[in-house]
Amino acid sequence: MCTVSFVYANDSFLLTSNRDEKITRPSAIAPKIYQTANKKIIYPKDAKAGGTWFVVDEFGNAIILLNGGKTKHIPKDKYRLSRGVIVLELMASNAIVSRWKDIDLTDIEPFTLLVLENKHPFQLQWSGEEKSTEELEINQTYIWSSSTLYTPEIQQQRADWFQKYMNENQEITADKMKFFHKNTEPKDEKNGLIINRDNLYKTLSVTQTVISENAILVNHSDLIQNEEHTISF
Repeated sequence: MCTVSFVYANDSFLLTSNRDEKITRPSAIAPKIYQTANKKIIYPKDAKAGGTWFVVDEFGNAIILLNGGKTKHIPKDKYRLSRGVIVLELMASNAIVSRWKDIDLTDIEPFTLLVLENKHPFQLQWSGEEKSTEELEINQTYIWSSSTLYTPEIQQQRADWFQKYMNENQEITADKMKFFHKNTEPKDEKNGLIINRDNLYKTLSVTQTVISENAILVNHSDLIQNEEHTISF
């Protein structure tokens, strides 16, 4: 929920997310298939609040959460609802972007969403006061770093690493994107892709979905328990 990339390659959508969190947060529940009122979805569950930062449905729609909006905010002691629960509420809709326009986000902490709906990518953002909706280009590559943990300068530096990696790899695969998310600047424990900030904040997991015409796959690497989980529709 703190580093997210979007790539379309070899007729597949590759969406990859690193979750940076306080190490005191309970371990997430590994991804599995859940049945909602109208479809099946896959997501790792936040054991504390019951929501998620990464969800995919059986039709190839996806939502990935990043903490924070465009700029860093001062958090309040308490909010009405977890952002991860908002993610599930949006995914329960048959029209994610349309539901976004109507959903009440009063007293919800700022966040950013990467949404893939009907093969169209979007960035949805909540500043704490207003929403924004931006349709992205399918033939472009994107990376986001959470404004709550990374300054604008560090966000740009990480974007430069991403662009350099993309330029150096003519053929991008799911494995190569996982490699980027797990191995970029490993000596930089503060701002590399895998962080460990004084054993207070760590990258807890790397989650990826590969969405193609014939299959939807989710791979989840639990970096704390050193476990791999793969599930598909």
